[in-house]
Amino acid sequence: MTIKEAIKHRHSIRRFKEAPLSDEVRAKLSALAAECSCDEVSIRLVCGDRECFDTFLARYGKFKNAYNYFALVSKKDQDTDEKAGYMGQKLVLKVEELGLGTCWVGGTYSKGKCKAELAEDEKIICIIAVGEPDEQGTKHRSKPMDKICTVKEEDMPTWFKNGVIGALYAPTAMDQQKFTISLDGDEAVITAGKAPFAKIDLGIVKYNFEAASGHEVR
Repeated sequence: MTIKEAIKHRHSIRRFKEAPLSDEVRAKLSALAAECSCDEVSIRLVCGDRECFDTFLARYGKFKNAYNYFALVSKKDQDTDEKAGYMGQKLVLKVEELGLGTCWVGGTYSKGKCKAELAEDEKIICIIAVGEPDEQGTKHRSKPMDKICTVKEEDMPTWFKNGVIGALYAPTAMDQQKFTISLDGDEAVITAGKAPFAKIDLGIVKYNFEAASGHEVR
């Protein structure tokens, strides 16, 4: 599966199989977490935690068997939401290539029950549920291209259009897609609107754009 195929194929998964992940799968996921961590954001795999999603909101969100997840962690005094979205989406697409399912989670879990080990000066930005899917997932709602992009489709360079399409596949909180893509000379620019988790969403969208277009974005 290529990165572009992973972008199009990936859907949010909320229902996972009951069976625990094998040692081999855990090892692969741990390696990916380390690969996608950076100086600003540490990604830590937690397996077999039956309490993190034991909340009313998680049940309302129809999570099932969400016992395994990645915790995205940073220093308390740093604003790293966008970086977390960017590195987390890199991880999500690599996990997709393994045939596993994922779901970005910002509020429907218990931070107090989360088993990720934290230092006193660290915080959890968000988590990403992971596991063997027990459902196909559903395609998220997507806005028309002209609602999120200032460039007319007929005026788009091929690489830019590929990036916009990739961005439209990006998961955002509540499918809000509160971002705008523009073209400044030969450089793509993506800006976030005002919305819950907007900076995390911005990082996710930027990664999808770059992966689909082969061009860096500002």
